[in-house]
Amino acid sequence: MQAIIRPLNSNDREQWDALWLGYLHFYKTDLPKEQTDLTWHRLLDKNFDMHALVAELDGSLVGLAHYSFTLSSWSSNPDLFLEDLFVPADARRRGVGKALILALDEEARSVGSGKIWWETHKDNQTARSLYNGLAELSEFVKYSRVVD
Repeated sequence: MQAIIRPLNSNDREQWDALWLGYLHFYKTDLPKEQTDLTWHRLLDKNFDMHALVAELDGSLVGLAHYSFTLSSWSSNPDLFLEDLFVPADARRRGVGKALILALDEEARSVGSGKIWWETHKDNQTARSLYNGLAELSEFVKYSRVVD
């Protein structure tokens, strides 16, 4: 059976929480409950440019994709930025991650976007094996700077 890909809705909170906490655990990160609540609110509030698709299989959520649109000085249309993608270990290797990424194509087309981009940890070989079949590895190196 193939997962159904659909937008996140307010009835998904309990299952989304479980996926979100699994994602944070995967990256060995803890966030305050207030940040999780804020993220949830932003994903559902149409006033924010944060969106989510979820994968549903047999009535249970088995994946999430959070995304937003970024403007570029190199293009007249925004790019779609995939910020978070997570499929728990027990649902992997069933095409869920790939289905979520491919569903983003339509979201990108809806705003005239010609590019989807994302990042992952250099050692995340499971994800990278999927990504290598769907996208081109960028030549660019990411830098980040914490602002005090």
